[in-house]
Amino acid sequence: MTGVPASAAGGPRTAPVVRQAGLWNIANVLTMLRLVLVPAFVLLLMHDDGKDPVWRVFAWAAFAVAMITDVFDGHLARAYNLVTDFGKIADPIADKAIMGAALICLSVLGDLPWWVTGVILFRELGITLMRFWVIKHGVIPASRGGKIKTLAQGTAVGMYVLVLTGPLATFRWWVMAVAVVLTVATGLDYVRQAVMLRRAGLARERAARAEQDAAR
Repeated sequence: MTGVPASAAGGPRTAPVVRQAGLWNIANVLTMLRLVLVPAFVLLLMHDDGKDPVWRVFAWAAFAVAMITDVFDGHLARAYNLVTDFGKIADPIADKAIMGAALICLSVLGDLPWWVTGVILFRELGITLMRFWVIKHGVIPASRGGKIKTLAQGTAVGMYVLVLTGPLATFRWWVMAVAVVLTVATGLDYVRQAVMLRRAGLARERAARAEQDAAR
């Protein structure tokens, strides 16, 4: 025994232990809460065929909590290194589930035109599939426009969940119109980014193959 650390003596170095976030962390708990709120929200909104304004206030509260947790769980996961494989999968599912459930229920109740629901859901599903299409070439980051779109959608849907009349009912129509425009515009921008990302990725792959062939 020389008393000299292995690292100083040229011996093998022990790799630093990277602490992995456990499943039960605050970010994942918020995501799970949002998933649980989806069926609760549907039951509250559809109670008495959606005619009871009090129950619709309860439904709005559940929807609001779900949207708020959507903001905080991602922030907490990134800020405190709580990103897990479960969160990567469950978080977007929870986002789409609460918004999709709200849109479909509102259309079933006759409060929201089906074409609005169709446009928003088609965009959300299409962008999700497109992210998987280009995932080996890179990740399409969330844009500022996308975040504004999400805020507009959440505000508009929340207003439709409530029983509003008069000027407020007219105002919510305009808020939903803005949300639909942003949904389409940001969707087209994501398509542009995905095509550019894929082209760049394929170009890098061709260049790498050309270098390999030249080195042979």
